[in-house]
Amino acid sequence: MKALGIILAGGSSERLGKLTAERAVAAMPVCGCYRSLDFTLSNMSNSGVNKVAVITQYNPRSLQDHLSSSKWWDLGRKQGGLFVFSPYLSDSNSMWYQGTADSIYKNISFLLRSNEPYVIIGSGDSIYKMNYNDLIAAHERTKADITLVYRKHDEGNLQDYGVLEFDENGRLLDFEEKPLDPQSDNISMGIYIIHRTLLIKLLESTAAEGRYDLVKDIIIRYRRKLNIMGYRYDGYWRAINSVKAYYDINMDFLDRDLRYSFTMRYPYVESKPKDEPPAKFNLHAKAANSIMGSGCIINGVVRDSVLFRKVFTGENSRIHNSVVMEGCFIGNNCVVEHAILDKEVVLSDGQSIVGEPDDPVIIAKGSVI
Repeated sequence: MKALGIILAGGSSERLGKLTAERAVAAMPVCGCYRSLDFTLSNMSNSGVNKVAVITQYNPRSLQDHLSSSKWWDLGRKQGGLFVFSPYLSDSNSMWYQGTADSIYKNISFLLRSNEPYVIIGSGDSIYKMNYNDLIAAHERTKADITLVYRKHDEGNLQDYGVLEFDENGRLLDFEEKPLDPQSDNISMGIYIIHRTLLIKLLESTAAEGRYDLVKDIIIRYRRKLNIMGYRYDGYWRAINSVKAYYDINMDFLDRDLRYSFTMRYPYVESKPKDEPPAKFNLHAKAANSIMGSGCIINGVVRDSVLFRKVFTGENSRIHNSVVMEGCFIGNNCVVEHAILDKEVVLSDGQSIVGEPDDPVIIAKGSVI
């Protein structure tokens, strides 16, 4: 393969509140059986990128457990492999990563010991399906130093994203991070391809100057000096950058066509499997337009919702328009609507958890109500 992969999966997000109190954003559960990281990791493997580094930092335990075996993404190879890098303490290093560029620089030996001509850098908090070979072809065709992937944003707030401006040839003119007055509707997807030797040179230069950020200190700073080109992507893409975004992503997967494009159309999105029986629907249970994870036991009514592994719902309980994570127990005669229940939440009989469509209620992990 012409490229190696780096997935930045160390971020936390205050905007996700309780949901990321004990997990990195890249470990957020999606669509009943996946982690957010699985999508970028599967894109790498499915595109023939057989050497991938995942850089973690914030609350890495669940991610490291998830990545304990590389075989699920076909990365357990003699040539290549899956590498997980976290901050470490040594005589010369006693700090967390101070930025995205710093996180790669602190693991620069991964780049120095590799031979691939290109590096694909992606984020672990984005949900999309892409063939990176098309990106590499565009990068070579335009003779770019760096190619960044963008899309047109036709809904929501542009102030939540990096906004890009290009000239008539597709070369980057400006890159504004979360601007108050956006001058374009092109948003960065946080996916970049760059020549490996150039990346090493830029990282060494920025580190020597006490600069740490990939976007601000490399892409924006060098946008006039380097040939930085854009690659437009028109498929499904969403980033988990808020509670509402996370809720909407799971609701999006209730659309049959979208769900099938990820889970039933080759190449598939892969994840670490769990050995549990299929969901069980007892007498009088009803379900419509919902996703049920393995090991669920349903006694009530579930509609327009996503349930992860080993969720139990009692008799006459109703779950509508909600996300219920692994191991939750919902008693008899309960109502859960427009809500996100984190792992191992227990609702005793007769409880009601009701939010608003644009403001889902969050119940923290392990809560007993």
